Amino acid sequence: MEDKKIKVLYIDDEINNLTAFKANFRKLYDIYIAESAADGRKILESVDIEIILTDQRMPEMTGVEFLESIIPDFPNPIRILLTGYTDMQALIDAVNKGQIYRYLNKPWDEEELKMYINQAFELYTLRKENADLTKDLLRVNAQLEFMIRQKLLS
Repeated sequence: MEDKKIKVLYIDDEINNLTAFKANFRKLYDIYIAESAADGRKILESVDIEIILTDQRMPEMTGVEFLESIIPDFPNPIRILLTGYTDMQALIDAVNKGQIYRYLNKPWDEEELKMYINQAFELYTLRKENADLTKDLLRVNAQLEFMIRQKLLS
C-alpha cells in the first residue's frame, strides 16, 4: 500500500478541542475538522474519510445521532465517539445505533487515541480489501458461469 496519510474527520462544537486535535495529529494524519454535524456531513460528501471521531454532546444533534444518520450514505468510515461525560445510555446507543468502533473519554490521551486511530484504520483497510475481493470473486464467478454456458451450447 502506498505511504499515504489516514484521513480523519473530527467533529466537536468546542473549537479549542478541534485546534488541539489538529495541532497534535496533523503530522501523522490528514486532518479534517468540523464545528457541527452539518459541517461534518459536508466534508464527508467531498472527501473519502476513513476515520470519524465525534464528540457526543453537541448543540443540534448528539454524536450518536450524527453517526447513525450517516450510515446509509457513508457506511465505510470507522467511528470513534469521544465524550467528557459518562453516560451509559449514550454508550449503549453508540454501539447499537451509531456502529462505533470505540468510545473514549475526554480529555483524550494522545498515545491511546493514536493507537485507536491506527487500529481503526487497520479495520477499515481489512473491510475494504474484503469488499474488493468479494467483488472480484463475483466477477470471476460470472465469467466462469458464462464460459460453462457457452461450452454447453456448443
